[in-house]
Amino acid sequence: MKPTTGRNVVVVGTQWGDEGKGKLVDWLTESAQGVVRFQGGHNAGHTLVINGVKTALHLIPSGIMRPGVTCYIGNGVVLSIAKLLEEIAGLERAGVQVRERLRISEGCPLILPLHAAMDVAREAAREQGGSERIGTTGRGIGPAYEDKIARRALRAQDLKHPDRFAAKLRELLALYNHELLGFLASGQIAFSEALTPYLKDGALQFDPIYDEAMRQAEQVRPMLADVSRELNEAHQQGANLLFEGAQGTLLDVDHGTYPFVTSSNTVAGNAAAGAGVGPGLLHYVLGITKAYCTRVGGGPFPTELDWETPGTPGWHMSTVGAEKGVTTGRSRRCGWFDAALLKRSAQVNGLSGLCITKLDVLDGLPELQLCTGYELDGELIDILPLGADDIARCKPVYETMPGWSDSTVGATRYEQLPINARLYLQRIEHVTGVPIHVVSTSPDRDHTIMLRHPFLPD
Repeated sequence: MKPTTGRNVVVVGTQWGDEGKGKLVDWLTESAQGVVRFQGGHNAGHTLVINGVKTALHLIPSGIMRPGVTCYIGNGVVLSIAKLLEEIAGLERAGVQVRERLRISEGCPLILPLHAAMDVAREAAREQGGSERIGTTGRGIGPAYEDKIARRALRAQDLKHPDRFAAKLRELLALYNHELLGFLASGQIAFSEALTPYLKDGALQFDPIYDEAMRQAEQVRPMLADVSRELNEAHQQGANLLFEGAQGTLLDVDHGTYPFVTSSNTVAGNAAAGAGVGPGLLHYVLGITKAYCTRVGGGPFPTELDWETPGTPGWHMSTVGAEKGVTTGRSRRCGWFDAALLKRSAQVNGLSGLCITKLDVLDGLPELQLCTGYELDGELIDILPLGADDIARCKPVYETMPGWSDSTVGATRYEQLPINARLYLQRIEHVTGVPIHVVSTSPDRDHTIMLRHPFLPD
């Protein structure tokens, strides 16, 4: 008799990242046997709060906090071995078993110090040339993806072949040093202490980069795997799989506020390509959405508020919501909920349902504004346009809704929410056309309202 196959769920952020995906992935992992990262690098971050203890993860899937769950890093992830080992060590100090449960695709492109140096130098050149910075994390994500697309990347499988690794590294360094020295004046850039051991007079050096990679390879090789095959076999054997997105839809390199985007596809469809499964294995897509909007770094943000002046709604969101980036520590810009933006996210992700997070942050605001569309060059539109230039010219069109004074913190049943909070959620559903299936009422794992479980059959 053929075994029953598993059900698979994709979790994506629908805004500019930082929507609270980590908590939901951790929470949904109760029903999963495997959790998969399929894109991005250590420029992303999730904060989990379990029994009052904060844990930040940047590369390892959030499911690692659940004993017995296998975690996978798919081929769509650009992988810093140094940061991965640092994260593993931190988890092991906390008593979490990692190495026996972590599987890393041999197809992952590697992030090396040369990528971070190029990232930093290009941002510095933009600033010196009078251009607006993209707002990258300076961690080498973009250059690593650039090498992948140009078919010159060092991949995780190259760590098993030192001579091959060395030859490919020399070719990369020749190319990188040509740009760094010839076009970016890298000799005049004050690189961080973390990068200076790999540089001399602005030029990247072979020996320290190669030697470090070979030392790291000894620890990583036992975790390398054919992740595509393992995921397909797990599915056939009945395992439920959870695919964990990084960043948010509006940072997608194709569908986001280009060029103020990340360097990968963050939408749900990339879970197939970035993990090595067919799109027919993606059964449900959960869009994680803050009850307001935030953004880190540059780029247009139609509903942005003044979030630095005490007493303003934006300041309330920033302080009550503790809006600091997990990975960079940068303050997040804050603004009203943008339903027209969410309509675009629903369209490009094929959302099955929404999870609204940080509803509790809005507690105490007497009045809320909900953006339902924009005025663009004298015309009214009801969906976010494509590209940063048009989005920057959008003037939000708002509906005013009453706020609530009662606390929503810790609510676990829908009827516990104040009536105005329920009306706010219902209006979001109506304007976006996407049902709300989950509501998060604090960072704690257990403070969650489940209206429809993503792992239940349709």
